[in-house]
Amino acid sequence: MELRGKWLFWIPFMTLAIGALSPVSLAQNFITVASTTSTEQSGLFKHLLPAYEKKTGVQVRVVALGTGQALDMGKRGDADVVFVHARSLEDKFIAEGYGVERFPVMYNDFVLIGPKSDPAKIGGGKDTLEALRKIKAASAPFVSRGDKSGTHTAELALWKQAGIDIAKEKGPWYRDTGQGMGPALNTASSMNGYILADRGTWISFKNRGELAILVEGDKRLFNQYGVILVNPEKHKHVKKELGQAFIDWVISPDGQKAIADYKIGDEQLFFPNANDKGA
Repeated sequence: MELRGKWLFWIPFMTLAIGALSPVSLAQNFITVASTTSTEQSGLFKHLLPAYEKKTGVQVRVVALGTGQALDMGKRGDADVVFVHARSLEDKFIAEGYGVERFPVMYNDFVLIGPKSDPAKIGGGKDTLEALRKIKAASAPFVSRGDKSGTHTAELALWKQAGIDIAKEKGPWYRDTGQGMGPALNTASSMNGYILADRGTWISFKNRGELAILVEGDKRLFNQYGVILVNPEKHKHVKKELGQAFIDWVISPDGQKAIADYKIGDEQLFFPNANDKGA
């Protein structure tokens, strides 16, 4: 009983000591970034974040979703920063007061991928709209992200520009996956289907099977990324200073160089353009 009493006597002091070693400030030394699957699945964040965390001591926790879902996460206040690629959705996010300011970060492009056998005969062309018309006319398998991501948003816009109401005209040949870029590419590989993908994820994708890039170089396939601080006036718990510090680094010369330095083999996946304020 005497020994037990001594332990009970020391418990309050031990609790105070543990608390002193684990201040709330340390527990808060991270930010949450809601981002696209392309930035995560391409390997970009694995390249960028260690350098940032070493420089600042701030951990960046990335939640990789489609752009639409990432912006929804920001709207709910479940992220401090959104890092996405669908300008129309980004502008709406700002206009509705959910974001403070949008900063351009980098770009790459989309590519239209398909089986080397190319049943729709689109290979070698640069007109994405004509390629989509041929895919539909041939009822060739086409895999869609179907997840309200930036890539999905771009795909739907291209169908519309091609004069095709895909919601009404799709048939068994058109496969909605509701998945990220990597899993959607896996589906296309298993089906020998066509798919729109961002070049960064395609370069890092290993399970290509019989797939290859068939259409590229169309100016319609330009793919711009932006970064936005979630509005702390909407959600008081947003880490305004830490979030803005991450944004400032990403668009700084150091952050832009880190983006440019990310390559697989000799191929650069993303091209920094923070200085292009209209991007």
